[in-house]
Amino acid sequence: MGGMPPSLLWYVSYGSNMSRRRLGCYLAGGRPPGSAVSCVGARDRTMPAADHAVTLPGSLYFAGESRTWGGGVAFYDHDSPGSTPARAYLITIGQFVDVAAQEMHRPPRPDDPLEQVLREGLPGDRYAAGPGEYETLIDVGRREGRPMLTFTAPHGMADVPHTRPSPAYLAMLAEGLREGHGWDAEQSSAYFARVTGG
Repeated sequence: MGGMPPSLLWYVSYGSNMSRRRLGCYLAGGRPPGSAVSCVGARDRTMPAADHAVTLPGSLYFAGESRTWGGGVAFYDHDSPGSTPARAYLITIGQFVDVAAQEMHRPPRPDDPLEQVLREGLPGDRYAAGPGEYETLIDVGRREGRPMLTFTAPHGMADVPHTRPSPAYLAMLAEGLREGHGWDAEQSSAYFARVTGG
């Protein structure tokens, strides 16, 4: 084979992809429990080389209506006070682009312009790849010399009405919080009550 290994970055999830099983559907294909949508999977179906629990500055909120789960969609407002538990996965740039495409209900494609942008490095700590719900990329730091990136909506939490997430969606977030942060059901419930307003 030979050649340089593919470039790696840390994809930071604060939503259902904190669950390794759920992220696995975006990488290898399949339908997570409670979801209405099957994923086609990424071009590279390898699972992450590593993952770590992280905490981001900013706040989680739910807005809009999820085609996958019903109910509100999790978004992250980097500029709002608070802290957000998340999980960082070490994946290739191509996998990150393919996960982002599927989050926007598009099939992964080899000529996605976002891939070139990421190979050259984000031009700043925020980049709008498009107008969609998960097309605003935010650089949330570095780990082991590699960029940590997440994606969210272009709006902040004060700019849109908040909506209630579905129980199936919260169950997938709780699975990720248990795996990544070691939280029990009580800790997750208290967190969800705080970010949903009750």
